[in-house]
Amino acid sequence: MENYWQDIDNEQRPRRSGFIRTLVLCLCCAVVSAAISWAMCSTMLDDESADAAPTEDGAPVMQSAAVAEADENAINVGKQVSPSVVFISNIQNVRTFMSYYGWGQQQATEAVTSTGSGVIYSEDGYIITNNHVVAGAEKISVTLYNGDSYIAEVVGTDERTDLAVIKIEPDEKLTAAKFGDSDKLVVGETAIAIGNPGGKQFANSLTKGVISGLNRSVRTSEGAVLTVVQTDAAINPGNSGGALCNAAGEVIGINTVKISMTGYEGMGFAIPSNDVLDICGELMQDGHVARPALGVNILADVTPQVAYYNNLSVDYGVLVSPASGSAAEKAGLKAYDIIVALDGEKVETYSELQDKIFAHEIGDKVTVKVARGDDMIDIDITLQEQGD
Repeated sequence: MENYWQDIDNEQRPRRSGFIRTLVLCLCCAVVSAAISWAMCSTMLDDESADAAPTEDGAPVMQSAAVAEADENAINVGKQVSPSVVFISNIQNVRTFMSYYGWGQQQATEAVTSTGSGVIYSEDGYIITNNHVVAGAEKISVTLYNGDSYIAEVVGTDERTDLAVIKIEPDEKLTAAKFGDSDKLVVGETAIAIGNPGGKQFANSLTKGVISGLNRSVRTSEGAVLTVVQTDAAINPGNSGGALCNAAGEVIGINTVKISMTGYEGMGFAIPSNDVLDICGELMQDGHVARPALGVNILADVTPQVAYYNNLSVDYGVLVSPASGSAAEKAGLKAYDIIVALDGEKVETYSELQDKIFAHEIGDKVTVKVARGDDMIDIDITLQEQGD
């Protein structure tokens, strides 16, 4: 038994020596490889040290080239566009009543201020903003990027698109914004909002996101239906009337509304720049926007639920009442008629009816189909100017 183990030991000795040599060779290769890898990494770190951003404690944090480029774009847009964005104060005098013991009530007047933003359209002082930013103002104050303040006059407003143009008389030429082509926007491209959320304390704030959607329809608190650009760049109260820009620093929208209900986040909306330029061009020229109208008051959109509970003959369309003295009343439209088609095209909602009417010119004749009880009636109406 002893010889048996001796024989086995003698047979294994050469193999053990070969194994040791192999192990040593592997270790040497590993050491050499590690040295080469460390040298390469050190070289790369040295080359990229210019891209390192220091943290608060001074330790460098590496940034990718893409992140650095995106940051640089936002910085450049801020520098380029911020001087063209203004701070707007809407000042109104509100009457209040104060009670005093033994003296009854005494009337007092209190100045109430709301704020918003605006975008400089021209060097001589024309400024674009939202209608709701300046609505009801007794005095409008404009503060420029450099801190200079002026009193502005209203040139024209358009409630339907929530746009307005105001004018100041500056002491020197202003920095006018450059407007881009909103028809060329694509979902996913960079969107940068610049404005004054929360008043002067947060003036000239910049937020960045992307274009989230195009041709969205939203209804404002005033009841206007707007076709807008959607973005996830943060838009807050005070941003209204400010600029939404692309990565080239072009204004591609005027910020106007956001969805702020519980459960919603990052849903802001801007009026496309092409619409802004068309509407504000009319406001600067005529002080108002001339649009065709049927001359009706909108009572409600008819839905299947509305039709069921009111036993209506149709479950879609727009319930209307003709305005007194309007072309619609003269043509024979009656209160509680339901418009279901215009020029043979089905109409389901007020927004659709509005779009079809605005596709015409003042003075055009249209054929409106209405449901009146169980009857369907065609009525020819000549479109009048809105507001007449």
